[in-house]
Amino acid sequence: MLDKPASTAPHPGSGARPESPFRPGEQARDSLAGFFAAIHQRRGTFLAAVILVPLCSWLTLRQIAPLYTATGSLIYEPSGYKVRELQSILREDPTTESMMSSQAEILQSLHIAQIVAQRGALFDDPEFNPARRPPNMLTRLTLGLRWLLGMETDAPAEEPVYGPVLDPKRDATLSRVRDRLHAAPVRFSHVVEVTFTAESPLVAAAAVNNAMDAYIKDQYAAKHRMVEAATGLLRKQKAELASEVHRIEEAIAAYRDRHAMSQGMHAAIGIEQVTHLTEDLVKAQTEQAAASARLDAARGNAGAEAQAAVAPSVVQLRAQLEQLAGQMQAQRARFGSAHPDVQSLNRQFADGERALKAEIGRVVAATDAEQHAAAERVATLQHLLTEAKSAEQGADRAQIGLNALDRDLEAARGQLQAVLERLQQTTQQAAIESSEAHEITQAVQPDRPTSPRVMPTMAASVAASVFLGLVLIYALHLMDATLHSGEELRALTGVPCLALIPEVGKRALRHLRIQDYVARRPLTAFAEQIRSLRAGVSLDIDHPQIIAITAARPAEGKSLLAISLGRSAQLGGERVLVIECDARQASFRYRLDGHDGPGLTDILRGAAEWRDTLQDDPVTGMKFIAAGKPGTDILALFLSDEMRQLLAEARDQYDLILLDTPPVEAMTESRIAAALADATLLCVRWGATPTKTLLRAMEMLHDAHAKIIGTVLTRVDPRVHLRSGYADAGVYHRRYRAYFRG
Repeated sequence: MLDKPASTAPHPGSGARPESPFRPGEQARDSLAGFFAAIHQRRGTFLAAVILVPLCSWLTLRQIAPLYTATGSLIYEPSGYKVRELQSILREDPTTESMMSSQAEILQSLHIAQIVAQRGALFDDPEFNPARRPPNMLTRLTLGLRWLLGMETDAPAEEPVYGPVLDPKRDATLSRVRDRLHAAPVRFSHVVEVTFTAESPLVAAAAVNNAMDAYIKDQYAAKHRMVEAATGLLRKQKAELASEVHRIEEAIAAYRDRHAMSQGMHAAIGIEQVTHLTEDLVKAQTEQAAASARLDAARGNAGAEAQAAVAPSVVQLRAQLEQLAGQMQAQRARFGSAHPDVQSLNRQFADGERALKAEIGRVVAATDAEQHAAAERVATLQHLLTEAKSAEQGADRAQIGLNALDRDLEAARGQLQAVLERLQQTTQQAAIESSEAHEITQAVQPDRPTSPRVMPTMAASVAASVFLGLVLIYALHLMDATLHSGEELRALTGVPCLALIPEVGKRALRHLRIQDYVARRPLTAFAEQIRSLRAGVSLDIDHPQIIAITAARPAEGKSLLAISLGRSAQLGGERVLVIECDARQASFRYRLDGHDGPGLTDILRGAAEWRDTLQDDPVTGMKFIAAGKPGTDILALFLSDEMRQLLAEARDQYDLILLDTPPVEAMTESRIAAALADATLLCVRWGATPTKTLLRAMEMLHDAHAKIIGTVLTRVDPRVHLRSGYADAGVYHRRYRAYFRG
């Protein structure tokens, strides 16, 4: 086994397996700087989104028919009613925000929409009646196809339908009109704004005015109907109350007749009679008492004053008797009882006593008769008073029922009077009634369309395009798992990117083949990057001589890189040997114009000497060994001592030995060849090789103890890479064109 040159630092090719030196460098990609770099790299995509989205918006706006919105306003001011009994009919709610919202809903109801459609002849307008629209291209093609196929295109005759019939066309028109009609209350006011949108400004203005007019007339009609209903109710109540008053009056008259009760002035005769009888009774009782007193006085049962008050004649006679008695005593005492004067005085006294007794008897008889008359009068008056009171009590009992009837009559008359007054008020209200809503501003034809709003829409589309472009770039940035610069490649793998090999187009190649480009055009950027790769390899601390060139996947440009690097080094004065180790996909014979003969596999099988298999490059004189015939023993051949012996002998005769190995991910022999080489170069295709695939390949090489000294970014698009903004893209700038020719 051939030992490799020692190195001062451990590397993946050494005996001890160090920790993997490469880690995913996602920080650079996921950072803000990485996103800005992605924007710069994909600015074409961003500009395309910024241009295409507004352009599509503008084209779409051009296809949309302009719509005009007319606006009118009205004020809702409900008038109050003072009829308390009719609040259930004519009650007015306070004007609140909910009330204004309800009025707005009425304004944009289907009923108002129907009136607007009828007045504006919108049932015949194709804008609102889809049945009036001409058939579109698809419909015409369908009808034409049916006609060509002989299918029936005429609609079948409609059969008579009994009962309600749906009219989808009319309903569709009403729905469109209602959708275009909008009403909204203005906050903190009684104003409602009405709008209508149509393709014709005249139709829009007329629809708004028709809607407001229909609403106002409906309000007035509804209010008039309420007033008529209130008036009818009041008239009905009036008739009922008048009939009730008449019935009560008849009941009162019948009651009076039944109880023989008078009305008016005669109604108070009973009370007045009782009053007079009471007064007469009191007077009679007084006279009876006075007669009794006089009778007692006349009989001598009372004092002198009473007696004197009773009969002055008796008093006079008694005074005369007393005077005669005094004279008689005086004469008797003077002359004695037998004296004639005394006797004369005795006879006069006796005559006076007889006259006094006669007068007293007469007075007593007269007074007794007067007392009897007074007593009889008192008794009569008492009897009459008792009868009058009894009659009055009966009249009072009858008056109770009459009073109840009078109260009912008074209440009915009061209700009738109130109804008559309110009927008069309602009649006056109907005479001066007006709608609760009034127009403030009528709609006029709008001079500019309200839809589509070109400027705001375009501004929004520009903003959306910018946002969409950023989102698209971010999505592409996240989905892009490939590498686009040496910086990303170095950050991901942890090893230097030694060269960025540009893609050479057909225009630049002209008649040349791509494998001849580095030799025929040595002053191009392609050749310069190949020389940069050779310099990077030479500057390695271990100065590798045998270099394995591999890739993670096919079509990464590894074979072209091996040929170009070998030719460039050969032109630089080095002795170069390129060995094609990819026996399954051999390409050196036709790329380098070689001949059919033994190759590497034949050498390893012992069928040929390696010096006999050497072929010369006709362009540069570089030596190469083709792959040879493939077989199932390729892995064993690479593991054999013949492979190591070949490399050991070639090391002594050549300055640079390049091994073109198969892709690492699929072929095992590539890892064996990389392990046998002094160093390994890993080709990574620009914008194509996934990072996971690359990292997997490097792990496999690391496990095989291969020393990866660097990577090469192949097939780079110079123009795209230059626009990406990466630092290593500056080599493709036009300022360097003077350095590159061809």
